[in-house]
Amino acid sequence: MNELISIIVPVYNVEKYILETLECVAAQTYPYWELLLVEDGSQDRTAEIIRQYAEEKGENRIRLLRQPSNQGAARARNRGLKEAAGRYIAYLDADDLWVPEKLEKELRFLKEKDAAFVFTGYEFADEQGRGTGKVVRVPETLNYRQALSNTTIFTTTVIFDTAKIPKEQLEMPIVKSEDTALWFQVLRSGILAYGLDENLAKYRRAGKTLSSNKLEAIRRIWNLYRQNEQLGVLASMYHFCFWAFRAVKRRV
Repeated sequence: MNELISIIVPVYNVEKYILETLECVAAQTYPYWELLLVEDGSQDRTAEIIRQYAEEKGENRIRLLRQPSNQGAARARNRGLKEAAGRYIAYLDADDLWVPEKLEKELRFLKEKDAAFVFTGYEFADEQGRGTGKVVRVPETLNYRQALSNTTIFTTTVIFDTAKIPKEQLEMPIVKSEDTALWFQVLRSGILAYGLDENLAKYRRAGKTLSSNKLEAIRRIWNLYRQNEQLGVLASMYHFCFWAFRAVKRRV
């Protein structure tokens, strides 16, 4: 396996975490990657830290892309997708972490399954990036209908094969919960997502207000059902009930 993986990371005011994220990519056992960091109008030292790290390490696999202003994660990821040179597209959020074997294991899994879309299990982490022991298990496969009720696919764990999914189909919709909207968009076309049930990433839940996040998550998923997927009220309520149950189960 020596095919290029393009890792796309939107970055916005993440000076507190970005160095650790850079180091988790540099530590990958799979060496054929490029890291596209899309700087989305940060007002802190994020871009300076990235430039300094790349210069000190002599790391030409790291590319810093600048947005003209803060345009949001969806547009930042789409900019990275446009600039990506790799056959494979991986997403990583700027405050999340990968274990060193993540890319190697996941790409091998993708090839074994002859898949176009794969994702993995992950672990919740505290603000310091330490795992809490709460690991999210993932199903073997997810089709479109199943995904409507089970949004367990986590952005930081995903890899796509652009030889099987055209890049234009991977552009994130400009909506809230754009990542989930993209999973629905891809799966709706008939593609099956394959889950590698192994903990290969850490989801850092730092500085988040749980009560406000829950209300916002409810609004976002409901709007995805009704507006993006254009489901009826009863179908939306059906999928929402299963989504809520699984969302709570992942976190307790």
